[in-house]
Amino acid sequence: MEFDFLKPINEEVLELISGLNSQHLGSKIVLHTHEQFPDLNKIKIAIIGVLDNRGDSKAISDVDLTAIRKEFYSLYPGNWEASIADMGDIAAGNTIEDTYFALKSVVASLIKNKIIPIVIGGSQDLTYSMYRAYDSLEQMVNLVAIDSKFDLGKESESLSTNSYLTKIIIEEPNNLFNYCNIGYQTFYNSQEEIDLIEKLFFDAYRLGDVCNNLAIAEPVFRDADLVSLDLGSIKSSDSGNFIKFAPNGFNGKEICSLARYAGISDKVTSFGIFNQCNSEQESILISQMMWYFIEGFHYRSNEYPFGSKDNYLKYIVPLEEEELIFYKSDKTERWWIEIPFISHLNNKLKRNTLLPCSHDEYIVACNNEMPERWWKAQRKNVV
Repeated sequence: MEFDFLKPINEEVLELISGLNSQHLGSKIVLHTHEQFPDLNKIKIAIIGVLDNRGDSKAISDVDLTAIRKEFYSLYPGNWEASIADMGDIAAGNTIEDTYFALKSVVASLIKNKIIPIVIGGSQDLTYSMYRAYDSLEQMVNLVAIDSKFDLGKESESLSTNSYLTKIIIEEPNNLFNYCNIGYQTFYNSQEEIDLIEKLFFDAYRLGDVCNNLAIAEPVFRDADLVSLDLGSIKSSDSGNFIKFAPNGFNGKEICSLARYAGISDKVTSFGIFNQCNSEQESILISQMMWYFIEGFHYRSNEYPFGSKDNYLKYIVPLEEEELIFYKSDKTERWWIEIPFISHLNNKLKRNTLLPCSHDEYIVACNNEMPERWWKAQRKNVV
């Protein structure tokens, strides 16, 4: 059974939890111990640790999640109803491929059971395993990476934290519909890589643009299935990572806001936080990012793709060569734009689909301009 890959939470964390009061998170989460395993029928969110960072050749220490768990369980929950479980850790396999297989199996099983995995620890190449977990669901996948780099490598390179995106793009079965990078820093990416992202009609937002207006990222997360967060995207003064010094990046407030956007998305079904440095400061920040993701989950509105179009106001914007159809939720006032199904072409999406967008993109269309994200989504759909 796939959950045999998981080993119980260590005794040091359990000892801390035993000393907490009944209001702390540690007293409210179902734990995988030597005596018990969480009942999957009763949980909505599962925390999984992965103790393998061999995909990062520059890692100088083993993965240790003890401090993160101690910080997380010492927090107080919000007004939460969904049951949360800590399912323990996947130990490093005999080979890194063993670890990939174990993580893929566990994540796939959780998603099928409508449980959202929060994966912590390990190097970011584990994103590939999480992506492959969707193979059995037979659906197109939208991946959002919060990262200063695109992590593109040469086709001949083995899978690593710096090349996992290339493997996702080129290897079959190719279920990737869209990739979006949030927070890339131009000087860490070659012009060739930037041009490739554009050529593939993927989306990318520079760090400065996102920091100036965090709200531009919200529609992107609303369309994501899998969110992968590289802790290297956070500046060192906030992350405490002075081993790989990052003078620029997101601050603590911004990264927690992005984690909340990911959690509040009705479509996100898995979330990973990777490339830790084991500093005390970083452990505190990771615990708060996890808290904000779960907080966001509890404010999900269950709109698209679960709601009915009857609950939306429909706006039709005629352009010179196209008629754009927008929908606005009368519940949350969020916006979507329709990607049409073109019957005489090979569509990746097999029906009309709604793409999350912003009110600003509606205004752009009203000014007789084509919204860029809609144009890219249309191109990806029929390529």
